[in-house]
Amino acid sequence: MNNMSEKKVAILTENGFEEQELTSPKQALEAAGATVHIVSPQPEKVRGWKGGNWTIELPVDVQVDQARPDDYDALVVPGGVINPDKMRLNEHCVAFAKAFLETGKPVAAICHGPQLLIETGLLQGRTMTSFYSIKTDLINAGVQWIDKEVVTDQGLVTSRSPRDLEAFNKKMLEEIQEGVHSAA
Repeated sequence: MNNMSEKKVAILTENGFEEQELTSPKQALEAAGATVHIVSPQPEKVRGWKGGNWTIELPVDVQVDQARPDDYDALVVPGGVINPDKMRLNEHCVAFAKAFLETGKPVAAICHGPQLLIETGLLQGRTMTSFYSIKTDLINAGVQWIDKEVVTDQGLVTSRSPRDLEAFNKKMLEEIQEGVHSAA
């Protein structure tokens, strides 16, 4: 990946992220040379979730109310049932995600992660996928939902679950490399 060392990516998360859906994209981005920050409402660390149990704790680099979307080239939203549900109730998380969609910067969301994006009001007419249980939520938000391991629509990358991470990470890196797409 050319010029990934010049890219700065925010992973927006709360407690209860699906462990693999944060760690795998983060590792792929860092391996490609990107700078990655964990952005969260939590002040110091966030806790992962796997198999019905709390797992790893990761340090928060920037609190979301202090984070500036202009400082980042792309946004990643991991899934998990708890994580996006908490974030969609947080005005700072919603505003942060909305700024990326409004400016056409790449956004990658996996599994339940797109629940946060629904709250931006900017998904009408987009083509996406997700974990099957939020399919109706996305359709009600005006999305053309398709059941595919990875779907890309003008820099918006979505996947269904951890089993799609290889395809998700590959497409995420491609879209971040391409840079800004058409704004919402």
